[in-house]
Amino acid sequence: MDRTAHEGLPKAEFAFPGPLRDALVGAILDGSKTSTTGLLVEYEKFGEALPEAGRLEAVVDSADRVVAVIELTEVRIAPLSEVDLAHAVDEGEGYTSVAEWRAGHESFWHGAEIRAELDDPGFTVDGSTLLVLQRFRVVERVGPAVG
Repeated sequence: MDRTAHEGLPKAEFAFPGPLRDALVGAILDGSKTSTTGLLVEYEKFGEALPEAGRLEAVVDSADRVVAVIELTEVRIAPLSEVDLAHAVDEGEGYTSVAEWRAGHESFWHGAEIRAELDDPGFTVDGSTLLVLQRFRVVERVGPAVG
């Protein structure tokens, strides 16, 4: 395996560094997480182009180490109210209903870290909030560098 194949790929950062990111990366590596959800407003605020199907991304852990390369297989924009059970379950966080998924995500999106990132201390989401729904597959696991 070419340990440098991931160089130059855009980073895929799940949540913020810490226990949640570590859990999400673990779920990606064990195959239980094959979807993710972002806020469209984050892309707009930071002037980032929306991801597209076929794009390769380098998944990083909390220490900013590349642990895998994923390929986006589907990207769509949808309001929060249209997230379905398949997407919620495929996030790999143990959700068994859309309501449970939504409560967990609203708690995250209403948290201090997202509000600080968006520079909006009162930021909230509702059913009309536009999301970037992504599906992906792991195409390569990247082991730690041997030193």
